[in-house]
Amino acid sequence: MMDATTVIFYILAALILGSGMLAVSTRKIFRAAIYLLFSLTGIAGLYFWMQYEFLAAVQIIVYVGGIVVLIIFSIFLTQTSGMDMPAALKSRKLFAALAVICGFLLTATQISQHGFVGSGIQAADTGVRAIGHAMLNTGEGGFALPFEVVSILLLSAMIGCIVIAIKNPERS
Repeated sequence: MMDATTVIFYILAALILGSGMLAVSTRKIFRAAIYLLFSLTGIAGLYFWMQYEFLAAVQIIVYVGGIVVLIIFSIFLTQTSGMDMPAALKSRKLFAALAVICGFLLTATQISQHGFVGSGIQAADTGVRAIGHAMLNTGEGGFALPFEVVSILLLSAMIGCIVIAIKNPERS
């Protein structure tokens, strides 16, 4: 008899795997973006189920709210939302099937050789307060410098997008 947490896990896993398979196998580009949205939302649900609320919120904000919406807007701006993508070549289908079979065999080999045994190590605190303190701590074990480097990288990407978006009157 399965308990409720096992049922929830299987439902989320089916949502993630099913929509992921549909995202890579459909020929409609807009539908592929929507299936990707469902797959990423299922991953956020999996994070919520494991009680990693901060990671789930970041998953929803960054990937579901940012990346997928950007992909959908890009599809609409290129005016190819209703068109079919070209069918895959038979050789690509063969290599994709071989890659999937090799992945399953590798996973089965690893599971059969190495059992999943719990460790006695205490899990890290995953609360928002602990993550914020670790990210902004300037002392030992802090991540303030990498946090600032990432913020500068994102700022430069935004400036680059603005420069590309501004139309040059001499070119048009």
